[in-house]
Amino acid sequence: MGSRVLPLFLGFMIPGVAIPVPLALRALNNLHLSTSFVSHPNVVMEYSIRYVQQKVDHFGFKTDKTFKQRYLIADRHWKRDGGSILFYTGNEGDIIWFCNNTGFMWDVAEELKAMLVFAEHRYYGKSLPFGDSSFKDSRHLNFLTSEQALADFAELIKYLKRTIPGANNQPVIAVGGSYGGMLAAWLRMQYPHMVVGALAASAPIWQFEDIVPCGVFMEIVTTDFRKSDPACSESIRKSWEAINRLSRTGAGLHWLSEALHLCAPLTNTQDVQRLKDWISETWVNLAMVDYPYESNFLQPLPAWPIKVVCQYLKNPNVSDTQLLQNIFQALSVYYNYSGQAICLNMSETSTSSLGYLGWSYQACTEMVMPLCTNGVDDMFEPHPWDLKKFSDDCFNQWGVKPRPSWITTIYGGKNISSHTNIIFSNGELDPWSGGGVTKNITDTLVAIIIQEGAHHLDLRANNAFDPMSVQLARSLEVKYMKQWIRDFYDSLRKKH
Repeated sequence: MGSRVLPLFLGFMIPGVAIPVPLALRALNNLHLSTSFVSHPNVVMEYSIRYVQQKVDHFGFKTDKTFKQRYLIADRHWKRDGGSILFYTGNEGDIIWFCNNTGFMWDVAEELKAMLVFAEHRYYGKSLPFGDSSFKDSRHLNFLTSEQALADFAELIKYLKRTIPGANNQPVIAVGGSYGGMLAAWLRMQYPHMVVGALAASAPIWQFEDIVPCGVFMEIVTTDFRKSDPACSESIRKSWEAINRLSRTGAGLHWLSEALHLCAPLTNTQDVQRLKDWISETWVNLAMVDYPYESNFLQPLPAWPIKVVCQYLKNPNVSDTQLLQNIFQALSVYYNYSGQAICLNMSETSTSSLGYLGWSYQACTEMVMPLCTNGVDDMFEPHPWDLKKFSDDCFNQWGVKPRPSWITTIYGGKNISSHTNIIFSNGELDPWSGGGVTKNITDTLVAIIIQEGAHHLDLRANNAFDPMSVQLARSLEVKYMKQWIRDFYDSLRKKH
């Protein structure tokens, strides 16, 4: 696990430590909620699918090769007079999937008179610079970087303003979640003349180098399970040695394969390690999508899925075989909530809409986000962060070596106080919050903490089961956005 790569849509927390709620959010307890959040369960997502030609390399002059970048556009509520443009900075997957899971933008479009734009990230979905050869080797992948993606977004904004009548003199607000949230923040930092502000939801911009401890992510995952029931996290902690003991013999491997209803039988120690990695990733995913209602984000899941899982893990002091049977019941909540699965497939942990190949390359180049466990502060087997092993694994897979300090060199790490107009929202249940901005940096670089929130819950559509904390967070986000829009138009009037 020291060299394992988790896409940002697979989850990190600080056990026993309450992240303080900013005063501005506490003050919202008495604030009238925005009319956008009454409840829109049937908001129709009607959009056009379009393409724009982008340079494969924005920063070199040797090649003029271009590719088609896909983007979605919805203008039902857009007003040319006093309107705005909400620009979703696409992340590591198919843009239609992200569009369908970002109901917040659709919910606030009318109130902000907003055109909605969802831009696909290069090398994901249909936006492949070299078509079927895009992942052929590191030479073709050389242009898969956050800097190139941000340049795509900037060029697309310029194109939209140039080609859509009425869009030229309108404010653009970047919106994104997870890696997309990082991109939204970085777009505001790198291209402040293009976007007036950014909402960076669940964006772990500090999960690099040693800015935060490498163990914080898995500690938060553990805290989520422990809060549900201390016996739950302890059962998971004890399950690893139980697996090790049972897998020492061929008969034990066969029993494990049958008891866990695995689609492919375990045959050797490598399979056993894959099994433990797969189970670990499942607990991480559950922490990320611990939403207060039924959802189908990574997998079809019940409301508050960790509570449901922990119903099967109430006694850590049972035999190895009974513990693993309990683990199977818990895993089935994630993999077979629909009741349709015949067996559990270790090669599947989430939706196929995420681009694992592309993210694996990004994690091996500039998106180097250290993870580690010690088995004491978390419920996982000990795995120290080993940069050399990680680097060697990357070289073996892609023929490249990671640059672990490059992101902080480009985007500033913690030294970002010179920037303005960025909202960093984080859910306390979200493991990625450990690498996020959880305290105000300045009056305009603000943090919003969602106490009952998992991974960018605030970007999901308004739901009748939403806790008050996320309703208040969304209202505050809209409040800031409205201020940015007013400031933009005030500045425009002064120029004329």
